[in-house]
Amino acid sequence: MRKICIINQKGGVAKTTTTINLGAGLARKGKKVLILDIDPQGSIATCLGTESYKDMYDLLVENADWQECIMQMGANLDIIKSKESLTKAETILTAEPSRETYLRRKLKTVKGYDYLLIDCPPSLGLLNQNAILYADEAIIPTSTDVLGYEGLKKIVKAIVKIREVFDHEIKITKIVPTLFDMRNKICKEILEEIKTEFTGMVSEPIRISSKFKEAPRAQKSIFGYAPKSRAATDYMTLVEDVISDEEKVEALKEREQKAFRVEKIAPGIHE
Repeated sequence: MRKICIINQKGGVAKTTTTINLGAGLARKGKKVLILDIDPQGSIATCLGTESYKDMYDLLVENADWQECIMQMGANLDIIKSKESLTKAETILTAEPSRETYLRRKLKTVKGYDYLLIDCPPSLGLLNQNAILYADEAIIPTSTDVLGYEGLKKIVKAIVKIREVFDHEIKITKIVPTLFDMRNKICKEILEEIKTEFTGMVSEPIRISSKFKEAPRAQKSIFGYAPKSRAATDYMTLVEDVISDEEKVEALKEREQKAFRVEKIAPGIHE
């Protein structure tokens, strides 16, 4: 199971839009997907019109089993939603031992999925730290403007720092340029700067489209709302790109596991 957090401390960069449409697209490709919403704004539920008795607050604070919190959205796609009460969870978890890995412990029995996607809040608080330390991969949506580019560099540094401090092997596998307007000079300039600084990590841009604003009102993914739109085309390209990374991700894990075994048998051999 690939565990991917969709993260950026900057707001307004299409994290939720990316999480929903990446998850929906993967499900359409036959992948079994679970989406976790750890943003107290609860935008996943708003966008998809979900209703369930229990949610992320119940999972983290009330000791509910993860299976009790599942909401089935259709073939291959499940979600665990959040709402404003999740704000209290961050305060409560502050008093817990090893609070940064609480989510990992609560979800250790999750199985039966090909992908687990985490929609993260725009912050670097405790909930996002938990997401980073649970996930194996990070996908970073970033708007193609000056502030978006600065936010991208900050979240990359933050992930690297958390990875080093907690010795957790999370990889940034994809940077997704969003809100891209090909008529806008600054968008094109920023996109080229992102590609230059993060060579090999940048997906094709997600072009700006009014369909992204309309789809939540219809409570559908972009594929359900406007399947022939350029918005759907752009996200399906991302979906196919993420699927194509599966072999690379598995090969990387195998190399890391092999290196770990060698280091355990003969410490210092790589120095």
